Amino acid sequence: MEVAYSKDFKKRFAKLPAKVQQQFAERLSLYLDNPQHALLHVHSLNGSWEGYQSFNVNADLRVIFTIRDNGGTLYLDMIGTHSQLY
Repeated sequence: MEVAYSKDFKKRFAKLPAKVQQQFAERLSLYLDNPQHALLHVHSLNGSWEGYQSFNVNADLRVIFTIRDNGGTLYLDMIGTHSQLY
């Protein structure tokens, strides 16, 4: 599966500490190997994020994403803390 990133995602990601960026890399790899892994807590979103899904990077950091191109692309739309995103 190809991975693509929104401009907003890239901007926010660049501001994260190196340790958190490493946590993200580990969780992204985990998602690509097994999208339903229990550590990720993947779930569909509602409200203004309806049609999107989310997975956990750590206790507070979330990634909001969509699957595009008939499942061929994981598009990472946004990254942030729970309070920043919801």
